[in-house]
Formats: sequence, structure tokens, C-alpha cells
Amino acid sequence: MTTSFWSPIRLSIEIASVSCVIVLILGLVLGKLMANKKFKGRSLVETVFLLPLVLPPTVVGFLLIIIFGRNSPIGQLIEWIFKQPVMFTWWAAVIASTVVAFPLMYQSSKTGFEAIDSDIEDAARVDGASEFKLFISVSIPLALKSIISGGILSFARALGEFGATLMFAGNIPEKTQTTPTAIYIAIDSGNMDMAWLWVGSMIVISFLMLFCIHLTKN
Repeated sequence: MTTSFWSPIRLSIEIASVSCVIVLILGLVLGKLMANKKFKGRSLVETVFLLPLVLPPTVVGFLLIIIFGRNSPIGQLIEWIFKQPVMFTWWAAVIASTVVAFPLMYQSSKTGFEAIDSDIEDAARVDGASEFKLFISVSIPLALKSIISGGILSFARALGEFGATLMFAGNIPEKTQTTPTAIYIAIDSGNMDMAWLWVGSMIVISFLMLFCIHLTKN
């Protein structure tokens, strides 16, 4: 019972952690590129970035199957390189979690970068700072509270992902079975004791993460 209880939690944390690193990098880069930038089609680009936030998880899962499935060019390329399809693997769960968590990180980082006084960045440029050094040494520290909040929210979203993960990665014990899918299976099979234990663990983890966000704002 100990292994069967901890395995989904461990997998959820591992998958959410890797997803969080990916969305952190993407969110910071794209958030900085889009902050205070005006160009034709900007609204369309941002709508695409934020779309996974409002789409039903099953729709996200369906689209991931179409994009990364064995009949798609991307899916066939992955299978040719790694000698196996990406669907129903640990990495499929990471991809699903990354897609649904990205909008939170992107929006938070962009908001943080937009709040920076442009005079501060211009002063750093005058002093000879490159755009990369400006980004690392000035922009990120000034937007750090928003970035931390976005990172925590993204981790929480990835940790709780269910629909897209179930469709794209499946529910394979000790491989792709995360806590949300384990709760669903436990309830479906009538194992309410295990379901309550997993639900309780998710509530505790989620509470701690939200509490951390409030601490960063004080």
C-alpha cells in the first residue's frame, strides 16, 4: 500500500517539476518579448498563448494526440529518433502538463516585465549592458515577485492536470499514473480510503503553494 500510495504523488511532483522548468524558460523569454511590444497580430499571438487556459482539458488532450500521434509528422519524427512513440510515456505527461501550465507563467511574467520602469532598462543600456545581461541582471530581478507567483501557479496547475494527461499519457501505474488520475480510478473502483488519502495530500500541497504566493506578496 505504501508504494501504491506514494507512486502517483512522486510521479506528479516529478512531472510538475520538469514542466515548471520548461514553462519558466518559455514564459520568461516569451513574456519579455511580448511585454510592451506593439505589432500587427499581437492579439492573435497572445490569444494562442493563453488558449490552453480556457480550452477543456479533453480538447487539449485531443489536439496533443493529433500533433504528436503516430500518424503525425512530429510523432513519426519522435518515433524515428527515440525508437518509440511519445504517447503513453512519462514525457507525454510532461508535455500535457507543460501546455496547460504555460499560460499562467507567461501571463505572470509578462505582467511583471510590463510593470518595470523603462527608464531603468534604458539606463542599463546606456551603461553598456547587452540585452542578455539586461534581461538577467535587471529585468528578471525587478519582475521577480510576478515570476515567482507565476512559477508556483504553473507548478500547481501541472500538478493537478488530469484530462489532457489521461488522454495523451494514459494511466499506467508507476509510469504515467499521476495523483489526479489515481484519485479518479480509486473512486471509480470504490476504493474511497485511498481516494481520501490522495485528495488530502493534494489539498495540503496546494494550500502550501498558495500560502507561498501570499508570502511573496508581503
